[in-house]
Amino acid sequence: MQALAPFKLAPYFQTRIWGFRDLAPWFDYKTEGEPIGEVWLTGAKCTVATGPLTGRAFSDVMAEYAPSILGLDQVPAVLPEGASPEFPLLIKVLFAREKLSVQVHPDDVLAQQMGQPRGKTECWYALSAEPGSHVALGLKPGVTSEQVRQAIEDSTLEDLLSWLPIAAGDMVYVDAGTVHAILPGSVILETQQTSDVTFRLYDYGRPRELHVEQSLGAMRLETSAGKIPPRAEDGHVVLVDERYFRVERWHLEGAVEAEKLTTSCNNAAGATAGLLFVSSGAVTLAGEGFDPFTLARCELAVLPASAEPWTVEPVDVAEVMRILPR
Repeated sequence: MQALAPFKLAPYFQTRIWGFRDLAPWFDYKTEGEPIGEVWLTGAKCTVATGPLTGRAFSDVMAEYAPSILGLDQVPAVLPEGASPEFPLLIKVLFAREKLSVQVHPDDVLAQQMGQPRGKTECWYALSAEPGSHVALGLKPGVTSEQVRQAIEDSTLEDLLSWLPIAAGDMVYVDAGTVHAILPGSVILETQQTSDVTFRLYDYGRPRELHVEQSLGAMRLETSAGKIPPRAEDGHVVLVDERYFRVERWHLEGAVEAEKLTTSCNNAAGATAGLLFVSSGAVTLAGEGFDPFTLARCELAVLPASAEPWTVEPVDVAEVMRILPR
């Protein structure tokens, strides 16, 4: 297994009809064309922005260096014909100018029956939220599938949804099978299984295709979705630790805090991959075998399982998220 140093990924800006044309102050990005609703930070079309692999698509890097990035034990032994290894988590920043459709994602079993590699369980961290911001998370207690079907026909499905207020710093877990939607007013960091299988259940009358039967087959009337209370642990905060991912928040004010983070990363159990996302401030990564580079707000670095020990220093004060696939 070839050692691979940490590297930064450049974001990929994904058009969505419900997005914005100006992503300031989060990203220096404006467009006169279709609005941007999602900024993918680990997608296949993201490109490496530092080191000798600069300019290469993340999908190509994964195809060539999957064991070095994921760790030998994490690379699937068997892949579908013509498929290449994928990074198991897709990280996005979501910008909703309008209501997102009410949707549901399949679990692994259902997705694999459809010929897909995996389902889609996800979590949302509110980077910011205006007063009164809400998300829809699951159905109200006692709601039946028949009532959901009728409400879609009557354009009253919103009345059957469970609405959850969110504030900046909240973490919301959304397991596969949960009926959900995001309303305008918040900027969301989404961590999800790498899958884009989405069934649109309801779209407020907009002329887009619905997947009612697939949605009803994938949804569960009761799920584990909900806000996750933060848990303090050895100098950082665990925001969520579920089957597919663990997300931690680290507040860095100097070398002591940074040393705790890098010690934890460099000695992660099982030498698995990690990701480092900067939610505020900026940090500099350095180590043997690669040129130092800086991560500013909303930038992300891949921490390969094979990486030699490295260090991180806040430029001043920074808050970073460490994201680990499970």
